[in-house]
Amino acid sequence: MNLQTQMSKELQDKQLFDRAKSYAYQYIDGIDEMDVFPSGQSLANLKAFDEPLPDEPGSALAVLDQLNQYGGPATIAQTGGRYFGFVNGGAVPASLGVKWLADVWDQCGGLYLTSPINAKLETVCESWLREVFGLPKETVAGFVSGTSMANLCGLAAARYQLLKNQGWDINEKGLNGAPPIRILAHEQVHASVKKTLAMLGFGKANIEWIPADEQGRIVVEALPTLDNTCLVLLQAGNVNTGAYDDFDSVCEKAKTAEAWVHIDGAFGLWAAAVQDLQYLTRGFEKADSWAVDGHKTLNTPYDSGIILCRHQDALISALQATGEYLVFSDQRDPLLYTPELSKRSRAIELWATLKYLGKAGIDEMILGFHQRAKQLEQGLADVGFEILNEVVFNQVLVRFQDDKKTRKVIEYVQKSGECWIGPSSWNGQVVIRISVCSWVTTEEDIQRTLSVFQQAANGI
Repeated sequence: MNLQTQMSKELQDKQLFDRAKSYAYQYIDGIDEMDVFPSGQSLANLKAFDEPLPDEPGSALAVLDQLNQYGGPATIAQTGGRYFGFVNGGAVPASLGVKWLADVWDQCGGLYLTSPINAKLETVCESWLREVFGLPKETVAGFVSGTSMANLCGLAAARYQLLKNQGWDINEKGLNGAPPIRILAHEQVHASVKKTLAMLGFGKANIEWIPADEQGRIVVEALPTLDNTCLVLLQAGNVNTGAYDDFDSVCEKAKTAEAWVHIDGAFGLWAAAVQDLQYLTRGFEKADSWAVDGHKTLNTPYDSGIILCRHQDALISALQATGEYLVFSDQRDPLLYTPELSKRSRAIELWATLKYLGKAGIDEMILGFHQRAKQLEQGLADVGFEILNEVVFNQVLVRFQDDKKTRKVIEYVQKSGECWIGPSSWNGQVVIRISVCSWVTTEEDIQRTLSVFQQAANGI
């Protein structure tokens, strides 16, 4: 049997897909009881993948079986209710089901002509996101892999516009000899923003650093006089404390000066979609660009990042692509709004998530993260942990007495398999950073987590 015949048979008899479905169901059913972080034995078993590349085609079922046997136990149970690390969200069931179907479609989402359905759903999601966030009607969206790439897009658009303000066409002339752009960022700017600035040709030495307060918010009074060469970087949700910058005050200053404001809102921008939390983002709609993830707070599957920009011309001009073989249409061509030509049609599961939840579901789910975080805050304080932040959204930052004991708590909790939390550093101290961002997390999950922390504290 030649290879083409073999693969055609595997598509037709469906045994491979039936078995994959069975394994997926087993994983879903067992997620609550599996180790949140893989056990030492599960990690050691990954050596099963250390093998030479086969000389000949093999069995698709054997490939699947090996991956399930050794790969499944070595996964992170982030779709369960007790993973609190790295602000990794869960996955809404509707979005998972749609992703399964979309994976079979395997659409290349760069052009309308390569995937009309993706182009259409990008248009729909763009409109819905404007409505959910309350953004200006001229705002456009690009659908990328995550907030790191969304930040890149937003800052590239800002670079294009700020140089244009000074009569410089970066697409034609490049950066050599370009007039300066002033970059203003506070001390708590996210690592992905620093990386993005470096990728765009701005070294750290060119950043005008603005002090941050005790919660990691920009000190507005420390902002220097702005002008139309300025790029101001703000945050919706400090990665440690969850704190929000004063968007209203900064954006008013920037608007008068024709400066560009970009907001990194990977997980925190979604507070704007929640009635009880909207006060956190007051004035954010006055910015020029926003970066946000779907795969964090909205609980779409990975990967799902979004760049939102109120200046369509600047975004498209910064990310332009030309080529004799590219055939543009009179419909939306997604590659105009992202750096990618070939790209995953990630808008399909984003659409499914938004449609399934609706405005009320988004509000209820995301407010639930805040409520569970407040439950953790109170419970940890009750058993002797020091709460270091104002728990305004979904982040809880704590420590236990001193650095040494805090490290021991982290080690105990991580090795327990019962839940997983991440270490961080805050004001020169070792701290525990807890992020609540999965729809699966229940009050019982929080109680189980608190029990592990209690055991850790008692054992020190």
